[in-house]
Amino acid sequence: MKLVWILTGAVGAILLMSLLIAYLCYRMAFFVSRRAKQHPVGLPENEIYGQFRETIENWARQTREIPCEEFEITSVDGLRLRGRYYEYAPGAPIELMFHGYRGTAERDLAGGVQRCFQLGRSALIVDQRCSGKSQGNVITFGILEHRDCLKWVDFMIDHFGPDVKIYLCGISMGAATVLMAAGTPLPENVIGVLADCGYTSPKEIIQTVIREIGLPPKLAYPFVKLGAKIFGKFDLEEMSPVEAVKNCKVPVFFIHGEADDYVPCEMSRRNYEACASRKKLMTVPSAAHGLSYPVAQQQYLQAVGEFFRQ
Repeated sequence: MKLVWILTGAVGAILLMSLLIAYLCYRMAFFVSRRAKQHPVGLPENEIYGQFRETIENWARQTREIPCEEFEITSVDGLRLRGRYYEYAPGAPIELMFHGYRGTAERDLAGGVQRCFQLGRSALIVDQRCSGKSQGNVITFGILEHRDCLKWVDFMIDHFGPDVKIYLCGISMGAATVLMAAGTPLPENVIGVLADCGYTSPKEIIQTVIREIGLPPKLAYPFVKLGAKIFGKFDLEEMSPVEAVKNCKVPVFFIHGEADDYVPCEMSRRNYEACASRKKLMTVPSAAHGLSYPVAQQQYLQAVGEFFRQ
């Protein structure tokens, strides 16, 4: 009997420790506090990003001076999500734009509005759940965010009318978000996707980060997945961009910086290879994560414009 109690206690201790580790992983990877939402993360403090800081800050200031209309929708799980609409011209195609992990629309999509205007498009930039003016405390790496994207598409058709033409655009986690959405049945209003430095799956990018911080992915990842399931209430492996694009029906333009040391450029290559629809892949040799447009603005504009004009 004593041995049984010892074994029961040992098993209980192991389970308790596993839950504690899973909770810590959840807090680190997925949870966003209200304070973090109020104080958006700035650009990384290093030489690579520093050389573009002034440019990106100027884009942000210019965007604030452009008249805009604020919109709000409700997610499938009851969160208020907000976005800002910048009109190029009445009836112009609209880019629905999504930012990256722990980012904001203003930071990650700085320059996006001006880029859209140069391509003859209006722009609707949204704060993803947990970010900016949108509600929420749990980031799901595109699992729930892609459903938010679909809700925004429905809103746009209702608001702008049945003839509105929509491009889905995202950077980093935002790219994963729109690629997952593109793998679902879409209204005919959605005529293209622009995916900038997206990853292949939540599992793979998390394992990549775990490896880079010096931990064994096979040992650590199960705790991250468990934390997402128990505390975040979502399944990290429910779907992925690389699987979703196998069902994609609309044209997709993939772009990625070859110097990206956060989301490997190889991930966009794999997404491109898996994509079943008309597609193009552009890589920018010297661009770090999320910097393809600042590094190669004219090439970016020309390649995107030509691809979608076809």
